[in-house]
Amino acid sequence: MLISPAWAQAAGGGGAESMFGALVPFVLIFAVFYFLLIRPQQKRMKEHRAAVNAVRRGDRVTTGGGIIGTVVRVDDQADEVLVEVADGVKVRCRRQTLMDVQSKSEPVASAASEPEKKK
Repeated sequence: MLISPAWAQAAGGGGAESMFGALVPFVLIFAVFYFLLIRPQQKRMKEHRAAVNAVRRGDRVTTGGGIIGTVVRVDDQADEVLVEVADGVKVRCRRQTLMDVQSKSEPVASAASEPEKKK
């Protein structure tokens, strides 16, 4: 007979140790992904959300469609902003579609909140 039977050897007692050794590379890969990809992306998203929520009248913004304009009015209840893209051309945008706040302006004081100047 040309084929001889092969006898399996009994496995050693290192079953739990080899399982731990197989999981270590996966844990290290996840840690690298977390610190190099996931965590910085979450930080950028948090900063972007804060910048978009702090938009006020007079800020220059870029919309998701690439339109650059100046914020004319902010409506907090409807979560919309009115953006002037050219002289007399105003576009209503959802606040979430703002991609970038290019320049922050000084807060525009309304006429009612300014103290009256004494003559």
